[in-house]
Amino acid sequence: MKWSGYKDLTEITEHNDAELDSLKRRIFFAGLVILFFAAIIVGRLWFLQIHKGDEYRNRAENNRVRMREVAAPRGSIKDKMGREMVTNRPSFNVVLVREDSSNVDELLKKLATALDLDISDLWERLRDASNKPKHIPVRLMEDVDWETLAYVENHNQEFPGIRIETIPSRVYHYGNLAAHVIGYLGEISKKELAARDTEIYTGGDLIGKMGLERLREADLRGEKGSSFSEVNARGFEQQILKNVEPLPGNDIQLTLDAELQKVAEDLMTAGDKAGAVVAMEVKTGRMLVLASTPVLPIDQFVGGISHKNWDALLDNPKNPLINKVVQAMYPPGSVYKMVTAMAGLVADVIDKDTVLYCPGHFYFGKRRYHCWKRGGHGAVNLKRAISESCDVYFYQVGLRVGIDRLAEMAHKFGLGHKSGIEMEHEKSGLIPTKEWKKKKYKKKWQEGETLSVAIGQGFNLVTPIQVCLMTATIANGGKQYLPQLIEKVTDPDGKVLSRFEPVVLDELKGEKRFLPLIRTGMEEVIQGRRGTARKVRIKGLTIGGKTGTAQVVRLKQYKHLKEEDIPYKYRDHAWFTCYAPADDPEIAVTVLVEHGLHGGSSAGPVARAILESYFGERLQLAAEAEAKTKKEE
Repeated sequence: MKWSGYKDLTEITEHNDAELDSLKRRIFFAGLVILFFAAIIVGRLWFLQIHKGDEYRNRAENNRVRMREVAAPRGSIKDKMGREMVTNRPSFNVVLVREDSSNVDELLKKLATALDLDISDLWERLRDASNKPKHIPVRLMEDVDWETLAYVENHNQEFPGIRIETIPSRVYHYGNLAAHVIGYLGEISKKELAARDTEIYTGGDLIGKMGLERLREADLRGEKGSSFSEVNARGFEQQILKNVEPLPGNDIQLTLDAELQKVAEDLMTAGDKAGAVVAMEVKTGRMLVLASTPVLPIDQFVGGISHKNWDALLDNPKNPLINKVVQAMYPPGSVYKMVTAMAGLVADVIDKDTVLYCPGHFYFGKRRYHCWKRGGHGAVNLKRAISESCDVYFYQVGLRVGIDRLAEMAHKFGLGHKSGIEMEHEKSGLIPTKEWKKKKYKKKWQEGETLSVAIGQGFNLVTPIQVCLMTATIANGGKQYLPQLIEKVTDPDGKVLSRFEPVVLDELKGEKRFLPLIRTGMEEVIQGRRGTARKVRIKGLTIGGKTGTAQVVRLKQYKHLKEEDIPYKYRDHAWFTCYAPADDPEIAVTVLVEHGLHGGSSAGPVARAILESYFGERLQLAAEAEAKTKKEE
């Protein structure tokens, strides 16, 4: 029994050792497996928390914290006296953050009803933004009223992803005044966004589309701010965490006088006149008036112009979309006669005493060229030729000078090339030469064509600003200034960043000795007994000027009709250009009325009103002093 038990114990022991070894092996391999998976877990934790920690931390933070850009207030635009022409006001827009809305279709149906909009318009805006990241707000409705704003805010739980965006919107204190100069804003296009710095601009931003709003975009735009807020799982804002205030844009003060500009535009608009009015300081180049009519309706462009309004502007025969100050070209008519006179004096083919006879026509070759005064002016000298605008006198002077010397003098007065003013799409105009015609038409210049050019017809084309620059050059003694319309630029703290400085582009040298003769004739235009602009006279102010009638087209069938019976588009353009006071000129004014027929009666009164406004206080003081003197006598 004893040995038997011992034997059994030995067998059991041997059996346990084998199982123990097996168990040890199993434990070892299990440990390896555990270590393997632990290593995977630890490695994955290292990858997620350390290697990718910043990325996932940012993702988690972005799910909790929402960053919104805050638009910067654009800089103000003021006139020369500091009167605010364009400033800002808060505008409230309804926007959609698509990543915060799980059912956009249902959302838009509710929103269309609440906003009283066509759902197709909302979908169109979403489709336009389809290539933008979903966290960027899509603007669904701009500049909503207070009632709509309150409804959306009070029912925000019904509109997941919908927010109210507050941005500065432009306020035009003078309505559409100087619209072609100031311009307007619009939402940045895909093409514009591709060409701009993406660190500054994003989709949906407003950007200058025309005028100074576009040309001075860098000055006016400012720097965006940002707002960080905590949101819940449905995207609803819980609290504001941090705000970075935007930096407003720089303010721009113009050289324009808002009151003078208003006088010009009101007179042109009241008479339903299409054309341009330009006024400038003759001794500095400061532009005081830059008016183009019909006036551009800026208010229609705010928030995007409708197809209907855009088509109406395109179809308007008076072309309100064209800035006629620099973009429209016209024959200069008789205002060009100062060029012809100056060229004749410089070329020594006439002097102040040269007398030429005007019977009312002039024969050249087999053709008869008429004077505007069919009965003729008789014996005419330079002074009378300018004051009464005798065509026959200038026909003969032009022939003696020749086309190329006429062109040379025209260029010296600033005609035929861009003025350099800070305005868009400026045209150069056209001053013909023999070489130009040969290159353009492959034909030789005909001397008969010189006669037309000498009185401002033929191939001649100028812009209103060029004629004003010519007038200022005559008035100031021969200096041609760069026309400028920015007085100064200041930052939000009032620091002046840039200031107006007069720039002389060119100057008449020896030729300027003849300018007093030209000015004497121009003064006689208004002050003389037979001057063509006697209606422009202002008591107490001596003015020098010149009228002009630019023929649009020669049509025999309208030759015997009364002027008012001629179709509008075939009527002559009317010019009037002047400076004052004659003894010490300060201001030059040029008016062009499209199809206005006569400069003295159509364009002249506009210039007269501007001069009366500009010199108003001085004229009143002079009148009071005169009345006091008479009373004392």
